[in-house]
Amino acid sequence: MIKTSRRNFLGASAVISLAPAPISAKSLAEETIRQDLFRYLNFGNKQAGGDGDVACGNWLASELSKAGYAVERQYYQVPFFEPSAAALECEGQSVPVYPQPVVVPTGAEGLAGPLVRVDGYGQFAGSMKGAIALVDLPHARWSSILAPAARTPIEAAFAAGASAAVVITNGPSGKVIALNADGRGPMFAGPVALLAPDRAKDLLAAAMTRSTARLTIDGTGGTRAAFNFVGRLDRGKARWLVISTPRSGWFGCAAERGPGVAAWLELARWAATALPDHNLSFLCNTGHEYQYLGAAEAMKQIAPPVDRTDFWLHIGANVAARDWHSIAGVAPLPSVDSERYLSVSPGLLPLARSIFAGQTGYEEPVSSDVLSAGELDEVIKAGYAPAAGVFGIHRYHHTAEDDERCLHVPATVAAARGFRTLLETVARGGN
Repeated sequence: MIKTSRRNFLGASAVISLAPAPISAKSLAEETIRQDLFRYLNFGNKQAGGDGDVACGNWLASELSKAGYAVERQYYQVPFFEPSAAALECEGQSVPVYPQPVVVPTGAEGLAGPLVRVDGYGQFAGSMKGAIALVDLPHARWSSILAPAARTPIEAAFAAGASAAVVITNGPSGKVIALNADGRGPMFAGPVALLAPDRAKDLLAAAMTRSTARLTIDGTGGTRAAFNFVGRLDRGKARWLVISTPRSGWFGCAAERGPGVAAWLELARWAATALPDHNLSFLCNTGHEYQYLGAAEAMKQIAPPVDRTDFWLHIGANVAARDWHSIAGVAPLPSVDSERYLSVSPGLLPLARSIFAGQTGYEEPVSSDVLSAGELDEVIKAGYAPAAGVFGIHRYHHTAEDDERCLHVPATVAAARGFRTLLETVARGGN
């Protein structure tokens, strides 16, 4: 894993303190959400099946048990890789890289070959035979290597004879962006690693002269057990409400996952008494980073029947993340990142506009017939309707730098209150 010091990341920018404030200064709901955010954060790395993910899942399951839900776990296997070496060496430099799952190791000796730049269209000069392709992705807020713009140039390099690929994840942070992948097996014909844009300058220069490079990806990998769980409150009613959230991710996932988890937990505690006319199903999935593997598994076993479900609310990524200035140094802002989306079944659009008015990004909900993403896709594909979900990609999405500085507590509270109103209105037959 690439480590970046707090000092190097912040540079000359101001540090916003997010330490818990006294309860007397905040409402009880806001203080509880704040505490849950930091509890989630403190579990550390959230890769599926790892120590942080398991500990986080145990905590959330215990909180639902305390609120009166019957908890059922669903275990399955997820990939993992613990690197002992991950670097690209060229012209006397050794630059750290991030092995792309599902990892294809090079072995301790590594793979050597000419370094050849590949552009975002899959174009390159000269021969690719035996080369290490340096894939220079276009600038974007990347999330998944399955996106055609990411996948296509890598596949083109291997099709032309490359022995390995190193992918520059050009994005707003300048840091390496981990990319979601198919969790069922390697996606490419050889080893693939990711490289931070702020470490790429000299390597791009070396690729212009086809300098010899060596990629080494070595370590321990395979599969390990991970678990989804569901908290059910089965009152013997005819109909179910479902509220779901993923908890896993490549790094600490402070703003990517924390606000969604905190809002989901707040809803679970509230709904146990506030929504008496439905059975309740609160799903928490792991394995999100393997292209929603956990959500797909949940649909097979622990989700309620489609024909008995009145509404599904999915609380996904970037529920509420801090925005940043980037000119003349990265500086945090008091505003929320606008790259967050609320997607709802078409009939819910007027209600969603009313509830989320004034919440940046959410104030313009989109029809799920036009746009949906993430695990909401799995919900819609399975036939659940009406449904609603949130998703987004903030500045430090899928980076090691997505830590407490990226949290936005007031926006998290506002989003949670919006979800509560939406859920309550739909449950009572409103629209």
